Amino acid sequence: MDFHRCEWAGSDLVYVAYHDTEWGRPEHDDRKLFEMLILEGMQAGLSWITILKKRENFRRAFDNFDPKKVAKYGDKKIAELLADEGIIRNKLKVNAAVTNAKAFLEIQREFGSFDKFIWSYVDNTPIVNRPKTLADVPVSTPLSDRISKDLKKRGFKFVGTTIIYSFMQAVGMVDDHVVSCFCHSDNRKTN
Repeated sequence: MDFHRCEWAGSDLVYVAYHDTEWGRPEHDDRKLFEMLILEGMQAGLSWITILKKRENFRRAFDNFDPKKVAKYGDKKIAELLADEGIIRNKLKVNAAVTNAKAFLEIQREFGSFDKFIWSYVDNTPIVNRPKTLADVPVSTPLSDRISKDLKKRGFKFVGTTIIYSFMQAVGMVDDHVVSCFCHSDNRKTN
């Protein structure tokens, strides 16, 4: 088979690097999981490339996504973030990042890590889908519905089912690379 990259990655080098090295690959580091949860929420209503191109700015602005630091942000820090042209300056999304940091820490206290909590939904094993085209990839699933509802009950914001499904793809809980992509987990085993 002639392998190629998923067409959504296009030719933008930021997208290509993200596709080739991160998307669909299992992530278990709590700080990176927190980063992706916040970035996926920031993306709501925007293109993912916009978020990826501002990623370093987000890391700087949000203390490298340290949930302990973000959870302590007060009015002064929130005002600074809302004035930072390098990130998405949406008051609801910025406030949600602080709220989500607090809820994230609660999950860490309850389960030992966010990783243990979130990966338990897939029995610690990625769901490997085999879409032939981008049209075969869903925007949400019953599982993302369930995770979304659970996170909302725990106080998280900007965690609708579509955002959560994107998060699941981003952190490798789901492999939605098309079957002809060299990054699909079936193909990575043979390459």
